[in-house]
Amino acid sequence: MSLVSSRTRLATLSALTALGAFVSVGTATAAAPQLNGSWAPFDRCPVDAPAIVAADGLDKAPQCVSSSSAGGSIKLGNTTVVTGRTNLQIGVIQNADGTNTVVAPPAGSIITDSATVPGGLLGLMCPSDIPFITDICRQLSDADLNRITATMESVGTPSNFDQIAGVLTDMPIVTIPVRIHLENPFLGSNCYIGTKSNPILLRPSNKTAPDFSVDRYSGDGTPNEEGDMSRLNLLGSTQVDTTFAVPGASGCGLGLGLVNGAVNLKTGLPSAAGRNSLTLNNTQTYLTGLYAPGVIAPDAGKVFSQNWHSAVR
Repeated sequence: MSLVSSRTRLATLSALTALGAFVSVGTATAAAPQLNGSWAPFDRCPVDAPAIVAADGLDKAPQCVSSSSAGGSIKLGNTTVVTGRTNLQIGVIQNADGTNTVVAPPAGSIITDSATVPGGLLGLMCPSDIPFITDICRQLSDADLNRITATMESVGTPSNFDQIAGVLTDMPIVTIPVRIHLENPFLGSNCYIGTKSNPILLRPSNKTAPDFSVDRYSGDGTPNEEGDMSRLNLLGSTQVDTTFAVPGASGCGLGLGLVNGAVNLKTGLPSAAGRNSLTLNNTQTYLTGLYAPGVIAPDAGKVFSQNWHSAVR
């Protein structure tokens, strides 16, 4: 006997289909400001965060980090998805003992384009011997119903930032906690791989060494060889990570988890470390800070924040 009656299956399918009209295909974010000159890559840096503003320039020096890639791929269990643009931005406080404290932007550290999952639901969970799933599979001749988008979302503050690792190869640069939001009418609006309490922990490192250069500029972003700001440019590296584990899907199927098992079975989730991978092509990474923060102690953080605001167009 089926665990779910035909009437219940049909009611649930109708609700899921109706819900599809309200499912978004990406994460909406407020428009970031445009910044002048050398400040341009840091449009989401949390320069007004209390920890940044309070940095004195002696024991604590304020910095911004931005790292972008135009495309790459991510493999989760048995499924590989081609990714679009990714942008990571964080504030960093460089401590006198050599450690770093990471400060996340209010809307999250990482913003990515939504990606299309190959094969959609047909590839993700069909065919199936579960009656409820079989009912869904029969309706997937409609391309819109079959399509799945996947969006990576921040679920916490990054940690373990290593500035030296950004110049070298095969050393983790930063730990980034994320989850993957799967969106489709039949999956509902709360289907995730990874959660806030059990995120995917990405630790990208340079597979190839980046091109390295240093710029000096004025507080408002204008190039100036004697300016009070400096920027490190680390360009062109391919970044990879093969160390992360991936938990199973949760909340899939009208928020009731009715589809979790089918998704996990087909995709090979949960997936242990070593079976998953991330590749970010042609990364463009920048780190900026005051050239001599100690000279303006104890107001380094305040001046750093004021400089950022002076560069807003």
